[in-house]
Amino acid sequence: MNKKKTIWIINQTAGNLNSGWGERHFLLSKYWVKKDYKVKIISGSYNHLFLKQPKVSKKWFTIEKVEENVDFCWVKTPKYSGTGFMKIISNFIYTFKLFFLKSNLLEKPDIIIVSSMPIFPILNGIFFKRKFKVKKLIFEIRDLWPLTPMYLKGYSKYHPFIKLLSFFEKLAYNKSDYIVSLLPNTKKYINSITKSDKEVHYIPNGIDSDLIKKDKIPQEIIRLLPKNKFIVGYAGTIGLANAMEFFVEASKLLQNENVHFVIVGDGYLKEELKNKVKDTLNITFIDKISKSKVQNMLSYFDVCYLSRYKSPLYHYGVSYNKYFDYMLAKKPILESSEFIKDQVELSNCGIIVEPESAKAIVNGILELYKMKEENRKVFGEKGYKYVVKHHSYLNLSALYENLF
Repeated sequence: MNKKKTIWIINQTAGNLNSGWGERHFLLSKYWVKKDYKVKIISGSYNHLFLKQPKVSKKWFTIEKVEENVDFCWVKTPKYSGTGFMKIISNFIYTFKLFFLKSNLLEKPDIIIVSSMPIFPILNGIFFKRKFKVKKLIFEIRDLWPLTPMYLKGYSKYHPFIKLLSFFEKLAYNKSDYIVSLLPNTKKYINSITKSDKEVHYIPNGIDSDLIKKDKIPQEIIRLLPKNKFIVGYAGTIGLANAMEFFVEASKLLQNENVHFVIVGDGYLKEELKNKVKDTLNITFIDKISKSKVQNMLSYFDVCYLSRYKSPLYHYGVSYNKYFDYMLAKKPILESSEFIKDQVELSNCGIIVEPESAKAIVNGILELYKMKEENRKVFGEKGYKYVVKHHSYLNLSALYENLF
């Protein structure tokens, strides 16, 4: 009888269904174990985006059996705020401690996946590959670093931290056996660094409608939602990449309309945005809810919203989980963005308006508000059919198995 192969996934931000965030690798593993793989997910003990932090011991490593043949190894890391110096320190501590992880805790790996960001654990992947004679080292890119801080925060390519990230980026591309990207248009950029025609495998984020619970949101949240209003809602992180200040500004421009804005989630920019509209009556902020309640929350929205800045960064593609939550809920989407062949554009499940413009957002909302309800439902159905066909974790797990 063949021995079950063991997969190590090194991803400091990985979570499971209890965590409320970062479930990608856990959802993929549900299908891998059906094909006789064992999965060990090595994550950090603290994540500012988790709704529920894992329980860990005082030791460096805590093993938690989440499901049969799926174990989480929580590496003890310090707490930090959403961004800043302590988050980088946490990344370095996670990477340092991993060198002391013994195989008797997790079994020797046959396949290693290093998922970035953070990118520094590629060192652990290379180390473990040599130590355990692993045949497959896969480097997975969730976001392009150092391009993200360069484009969104204006860092110079000569900045010491950017130079450090560039070193690790080049190392990761060259030393991995396979490169997986959640972004569809990264091959040309990556090959410009590797100076080769190395293949880049596109395996995006996805959904698993069979695993997503549809728990009801509590009455205290329902009472926050206005009755008989056209609700345009956002559910997700409130951070730099989400460009939510224009959505908030649009709420100030539409105060006399029968439209209400709802923002569900947390993030380091939340208080700043709330202060901008403290005297505005047609916008409601709701704290982050668990993944199992997201679909029920979206059922109260008439339109789902997402946005990003106008930036060359997004020409490489995007990997927002919000797309899939929205599309699974069969809701029309209003997107403030450039046309970059993303899921809304490809599925025609909503309308796209000019980015970084509150006025354009208002015009988009009014277009959807005045539209016949059956036409909005057509948008929702198109999105649902597209996401089930192209972003099912059953199909995505099979793409990964081809590399295994």
